[in-house]
Amino acid sequence: MNTFDFIELEKRRQQNNIELIASENFVSENVMRAVGSCLTNKYAEGYPTDRYSGNKGRYYGGCEIVNGLEEYCCAKWREVFSTDYHVNVQPHAGSSANLAAYMSVLTPGDTILSMDLNNGGHLTHGSSVNFSGKLFNMVFYSVTPEGYIDYDDIEKKAAENKPKLILAGASAYSRIIDFERIGTIAKSCGAYFMVDMAHIAGLIAAGEHPSPFGIADIITTTTHKTLRGTRGGLIFCRPELAKKVDSAIFPGTQGGPLMHIIAGKAVTAEEACTPEFKEYIRQVVKNTKAMCDEFIKLGYDIVTGGTDNHLFLVDLTRTHPDLSGKDVQNELDRHGITLNKNCVPGEKRSPAKASGVRIGCAAMTTKGWKEEDAIQCARKIDEIIAGMEKELRRK
Repeated sequence: MNTFDFIELEKRRQQNNIELIASENFVSENVMRAVGSCLTNKYAEGYPTDRYSGNKGRYYGGCEIVNGLEEYCCAKWREVFSTDYHVNVQPHAGSSANLAAYMSVLTPGDTILSMDLNNGGHLTHGSSVNFSGKLFNMVFYSVTPEGYIDYDDIEKKAAENKPKLILAGASAYSRIIDFERIGTIAKSCGAYFMVDMAHIAGLIAAGEHPSPFGIADIITTTTHKTLRGTRGGLIFCRPELAKKVDSAIFPGTQGGPLMHIIAGKAVTAEEACTPEFKEYIRQVVKNTKAMCDEFIKLGYDIVTGGTDNHLFLVDLTRTHPDLSGKDVQNELDRHGITLNKNCVPGEKRSPAKASGVRIGCAAMTTKGWKEEDAIQCARKIDEIIAGMEKELRRK
């Protein structure tokens, strides 16, 4: 075996499997061309220009072409979201974008109010094993018994804890997020308002989810989920925070940018500006709802009872108490269906086992899925789970 043997095996897996991991997608040939280009050879520490003095901001020579590329990439992302916010396209990932966002306006020990990981939040939103939980004083808002964000709880905890920053955004939440209401709460207690829109950025770009632009102070995202692009991160912010955000990326948390990835991000932005992308996102939402509704018809419990976006959570606690999310994930893997275990509200198991699974339709919609394909897949998953229960009874 050599490197390219492994790549070929993974290529076959991606071609043959049903991919339901909500944070994954399949990029275009043009994105792969850009990411695999000669730009990987170029060091370009700094920024195209020092935006605050007008002087050249790179630390190396030979950057004239990549300077133009990075500025073009920034312009295209402002076009995607129809915004005049400042944008930094250098973050290597969503996690590094979040780290830089925090460090731009906070100091270690400051209080952040965010959504708990067990209720749909992200690792970088304050998990005790992550830099966010280690560096900052985290306070978490909860969800209702049905799994909806509890906005009254946000208001209550904001008043009690006076956070320096309130964070909205999730990795496993299937409903519309009321950015305006959270933004109003942030203003009432003098907090910065940050949105991590990594999962729903494609929906926001296509008009299928309300936008945080004009409401939030700082917005972060990845480019590889519903935006269907190269793996990487972006930070948007109000113009008055631009210097703090740029400094937090370089030299604060990163060195030289990955210019081949920035090229991939530029292609991703070009594609996200097209009518075809908007139609794709509309189909993602249709497919996800069709699949979710079929699981409900089959008798499964869905967190919040449905979905407004590209994902939903199946809660196995009541209907399949002897099966963990990990059990279902592993068995589906053996049948060529890929998804991930996920904690559910009121979780009793550890995150390593979990009591639910997260299902997303963005990747399979890229492969051409329509509603009937999603429905048939739900029925197939139900057959496999029924077989698991039958085997348990046999034992």
